[in-house]
Amino acid sequence: MKNKYTIIEAAKKVLSVTNSFMSVTEIYTQILEHSLYVFHAQDPISVLRGELRSHSIGIDFPTASSKKYFLYDESQRRFRLLGDEKQAIKKNGKEQISLRTVREMHWEYVEVFRSKILNQLKGLNPYEFEKFCMNLLDAYGFIDLSVTQKSRDGGIDGFGKLKIGLAYMKVAFQCKRWNTGVVARKEIDAFRGAIQGEYEQGIFFTTSSFTKEAMNYSIKQGAVPVILIDGNMIVDFMIEKQFGIEHENLPIYINALDQILS
Repeated sequence: MKNKYTIIEAAKKVLSVTNSFMSVTEIYTQILEHSLYVFHAQDPISVLRGELRSHSIGIDFPTASSKKYFLYDESQRRFRLLGDEKQAIKKNGKEQISLRTVREMHWEYVEVFRSKILNQLKGLNPYEFEKFCMNLLDAYGFIDLSVTQKSRDGGIDGFGKLKIGLAYMKVAFQCKRWNTGVVARKEIDAFRGAIQGEYEQGIFFTTSSFTKEAMNYSIKQGAVPVILIDGNMIVDFMIEKQFGIEHENLPIYINALDQILS
């Protein structure tokens, strides 16, 4: 029998009815009771949990979806549907919005903002992305940075130095501006082979993500370590260093009148 809904659609329907936080087990039970989805996996609750986490704001990992539908309460390990509080309660002609709504809207804004920045990076041409990565390293204190000429790159897009104590470590970097696909171990091994013996460290940038095998073999005993930086991490670094990003501090006022009246 073909399922009428996807797992995510089924979870959204359950949460839209309850209008509150629910555990994975509770969501799973409701999905079964209302015949919204038939699981064929050996561990259906783990499958459901993985889908919910992938589409939840504030939970980021390489394979997480860019589409966010849920809010996750880490302390209670429960999920709720986003947007339930966006319908402001009208009172005396004014909209009353709770602090949790403001926070939720902020989380959503940040996720959309991050996605927009990453999409812009994916729209750069390869040379522009190499220059971007070089300038990002400069913001983190690297010196003598340069982008390699294409005819002489030898598998290296750029290089520079980073001061460690009293000495300088020679570093090479590789940049893959990919819109689809993930960077596999063979790409990391090829880059390491190109820098072995001449550089003390490698940095591999991509607007995409890395396979698990690539991440497991980025650090190998007796070989040059290769630091892996995916698209989400690039955006994190941009935000941390205010690199190509500006921010505005908006005050959030919290009622504390009870503290002076008690």
